[in-house]
Amino acid sequence: MTKTEERADYLPGGTIIHQRPDVFTYSMDAVLLAMFADAARAESVIDLCAGTGAIPLLLASKTKAFIRAVELQPQLCRLMERSVTANGLEERIQVEERDLLTLHPAVDGPVDLVTCNPPYFAAPKMKQPLKEAGAKQIARHEVACSLQDVTAKAAALVRPKGKAAFVHRPERMSELFAAMQRVNLEPKRVQLIHPKPGREANILLVEAVKDGSPGMKVESPWTVYQENGEYEPAFYDYMVKGEGLHA
Repeated sequence: MTKTEERADYLPGGTIIHQRPDVFTYSMDAVLLAMFADAARAESVIDLCAGTGAIPLLLASKTKAFIRAVELQPQLCRLMERSVTANGLEERIQVEERDLLTLHPAVDGPVDLVTCNPPYFAAPKMKQPLKEAGAKQIARHEVACSLQDVTAKAAALVRPKGKAAFVHRPERMSELFAAMQRVNLEPKRVQLIHPKPGREANILLVEAVKDGSPGMKVESPWTVYQENGEYEPAFYDYMVKGEGLHA
């Protein structure tokens, strides 16, 4: 990894994040999940599929909890470690280079909150060996873990009545709900994100409660951009100013 390939960018609120465009960069989806997740009262958090750490870095501004960031890919872990150091969060965020499937509830749980921005797309039919898959393919496709894998692992790690928050695609909403309910994660709060007024939603945010009772709150949708291409005012306040990030 060379310094010319790596760059230091900023998350909402001014948090530094190290990235490599040729390998992986965070998306708005991760920022939205950090906004959506109810972390204020959590004392322990695990972020699965952490990537370069956008969600843990942002959650550190919302909660005093100790946050474990689990990521399979070594190069992403190195970037995340540099971001943690750059922001002075070594005592708050622990980067763990490991396959999330190896996490064990007796050792790694229970925690108050699990967050996850999982791969959105099913693995290609001619799936190549994991060691041959590229960083972006692993991040975007269910090569290393499936939707069932991440929901089952979240359920295993979170305490009873604890919360698990996911960001995904609206077209997979029914799959996500079914996968959650199979492992006793009851969807309790949902929000849809629309790119512009009148456009179909393209981002789904879901919070579930372990062993929760049925009953779901559908929050008011967010629209990202106005027709003129500028951010909606409320979205601008979060994305640019970082309002609402601080515990």
